[in-house]
Amino acid sequence: MFVTLDPAPPRAVPPHAPANGNDGLDPTDSGGRGPKGRRGPGQKDRGRRQPAARKSPAAEPAAPLASARAARRGRQHRGARVTPYLYVLPAVVLLVVWSYSPLAQTLYLSLFDWNLLPTSPKRFVGLENFAEALTLPQVGRALVNTLVYITALAGFSLALPLVIGLAAQQVRGRWKTFYQALIFVPFLLTPVATSAVWRWLWADEGGLITLVLRSLGLDVDHVFRDQSLAIVAIIAAVGWQLLGFGVLVIAAGLAGINPDYAAAASLDGAGWGRITWRLTLPLLSPTLVFLGLMTILLAAPWTFSLIDMITKGGPVDSTTNIYYILYQFGFQNFDSGLSAALGVLFFIAFGLVALGFVETTERLSFYDD
Repeated sequence: MFVTLDPAPPRAVPPHAPANGNDGLDPTDSGGRGPKGRRGPGQKDRGRRQPAARKSPAAEPAAPLASARAARRGRQHRGARVTPYLYVLPAVVLLVVWSYSPLAQTLYLSLFDWNLLPTSPKRFVGLENFAEALTLPQVGRALVNTLVYITALAGFSLALPLVIGLAAQQVRGRWKTFYQALIFVPFLLTPVATSAVWRWLWADEGGLITLVLRSLGLDVDHVFRDQSLAIVAIIAAVGWQLLGFGVLVIAAGLAGINPDYAAAASLDGAGWGRITWRLTLPLLSPTLVFLGLMTILLAAPWTFSLIDMITKGGPVDSTTNIYYILYQFGFQNFDSGLSAALGVLFFIAFGLVALGFVETTERLSFYDD
């Protein structure tokens, strides 16, 4: 039995259909060919299926090249992330070696009784050094003297520089720079030179300050041997040296204030005093807070050198401070444990003071931004 399949009926060709086989729905769908199936000038054969692109010899290493580029970009990205840490790495290493490592060793030594001799063994005593440090009368005297130094030096590093800095603003031309440089020069002197200068000024015979005070009827004799006057002489010498530093910082703070504010206030009728009180001092408050913190933290180190070279802490511990008493316990009495315990206690105390200043800086400071 055979089944005969009828052939498909022939497709009706519209009368207007072209003879090239196009159905006539889209006159442009002629495969880019002309009426006779040939490409015209400038026509592309877009209808013809393009054969698969043959891989050229130059395109064969494209995949390894792309992977190499990706690897290079990955290395550059990792390098970009590591580079900032490389910049700060030397500072971090120096900070650890010169600051945190000695601090850890000080904390370790504070728990032992040791006379600094390598052949002498360390004896563990626990917290006995801390208890002894808190009961020594020399420590109380050094702490009181340190507070006196901080209070007195605040006048030389904060109050007087503020007055001099505001006065220097009224000086015009090159004399302003000369005036500021003249005040800053003492800060460049070494403590040895400063101690020599002030020894001559306070000399019993021929000292300039001694002669002036005697001419005023004051009986001044052997200032550095007087328990009540020796600390005054140390404060005057250190304050004379710090005055230039304070003026320099105040001048930098004043230079950062936009003069347009004062000009605008002057146009509104404000005088110099009102502009200073209501405008300049609030904008200068960050600088004043910085100087206050520096005075509290560095008053004792600043006075250490002159104490050691002029009075050795005397007479009768009248000029000593906390840094000098640490030096005496550690390197004159060779009691490293007691000196280390005092150092740890003072580090905690000054750390709390600095932390309090940092926390209250935003409240004490005023910014124009």
